[in-house]
Amino acid sequence: MSHTEYPDSYYAASALPHAVRRQLQEDLHTDVVVIGAGYTGLSSALHLLEAGYSVVVLEAARVGWGASGRNGGQLVQSYSRDVDVIADKYGQDTARMLGSMMFEGSQIIRERVKKYQIQCDLKDGGLFVALSDKQVHGLREHKALWEQYGHKGLEFLDARQTQDVVHSERYRAALLDHWGGHIHPLNLALGEAAAVESLGGKIFEQSAVTSIERTAKPIVRTEHGSVQAKFVVVAGNAYLGGLVPELAAKSMPCGTQVIATEPLGERWQEVLPSDYCVEDCNYLLDYFRLSGDKRLIYGGGVIYGARDPEHIESIVRPKLEKTFPQLKDVRIDFAWTGNFLLTLSRLPQFGRLNDNIYYMQGYSGHGVTTTHLAGKLVAEAIKGQSERFDAFASLPHLPFPGGRLFRVPATALGAWYYSLRDKLGI
Repeated sequence: MSHTEYPDSYYAASALPHAVRRQLQEDLHTDVVVIGAGYTGLSSALHLLEAGYSVVVLEAARVGWGASGRNGGQLVQSYSRDVDVIADKYGQDTARMLGSMMFEGSQIIRERVKKYQIQCDLKDGGLFVALSDKQVHGLREHKALWEQYGHKGLEFLDARQTQDVVHSERYRAALLDHWGGHIHPLNLALGEAAAVESLGGKIFEQSAVTSIERTAKPIVRTEHGSVQAKFVVVAGNAYLGGLVPELAAKSMPCGTQVIATEPLGERWQEVLPSDYCVEDCNYLLDYFRLSGDKRLIYGGGVIYGARDPEHIESIVRPKLEKTFPQLKDVRIDFAWTGNFLLTLSRLPQFGRLNDNIYYMQGYSGHGVTTTHLAGKLVAEAIKGQSERFDAFASLPHLPFPGGRLFRVPATALGAWYYSLRDKLGI
């Protein structure tokens, strides 16, 4: 089995000291085996351990190796399709149920950070910024919608107020989510893994799952060992591969690119004096924030089908310089890519492969908070309280049109259309 280390990202370079965990090389028995040590798997394990279950986590590479350790680090509420879209497509009852949970993920993260003393540079405040009159109107509607579902921490900023907190002339307005925020994503994952082990959970790295025997007491096998359990939680998301073919057919891995500048020193106040994280309202959005050591972390662009581009800086740097011309001379110290999992509906896929094998995947770019909610919901379901899990599991999910061969060009064509609309302001 190959040995997989972290990619050359700013997060890996600045990660706090952490354990290197051994490979599974024995046959174990446990209550629950979790496949994947990203946010979904770690959140599931932690909630289950707190409920008294024994848990084994199997990770193909390193804790937080996938999207959980490479993302933009922003705590964005709700889902990739908001509750108004859910109401239109699936009815008011479904919207009310999912809407009652859409701010819960960020609360779970804050609870974890406080309870387990996780050092992950947690900062409060996130901005959605508008580049057109249409998007300004959309932000006002966004505020009203979320307030209907109980969000009391939203503030609309006009153009002048927006420039006070983001020193860029691009934006016409912003919506400030005081309940949002940002974190060092890999340090959050590493801290949650340490919390799992503090409660008696076992985590094995470099232990890719090769098969799942779907029996009354399922057996999950790796190259050198196995785990028999009462329940299985499949949490591989964009890096699950072909382990569960029926899940691969209804989702598509996509790559996103991120760069990190050199430390800005006092110049950070010329860029983001608020220290809020920011994302724009375009279909293919840009997102950025300051790290704990005051680098600008800037991401944008999507590669459908998860092909790794050769020159990440050349893709993202022009976006950064368009937003912040004052940083044209800044050095880029890190550039990396990572995969997230896209669904056709843009809503997460929860469900069961049989009575005792659960899965959660497909957060479609809204994974940081929703993964933490997912772990809580699957723990509830395993305990016999499945109403909230089933609200997600009941959502219909269709395969991408055109099958595996044409899903990438078809999706890219759709993205091009919506990107054109953004540029034209329509």
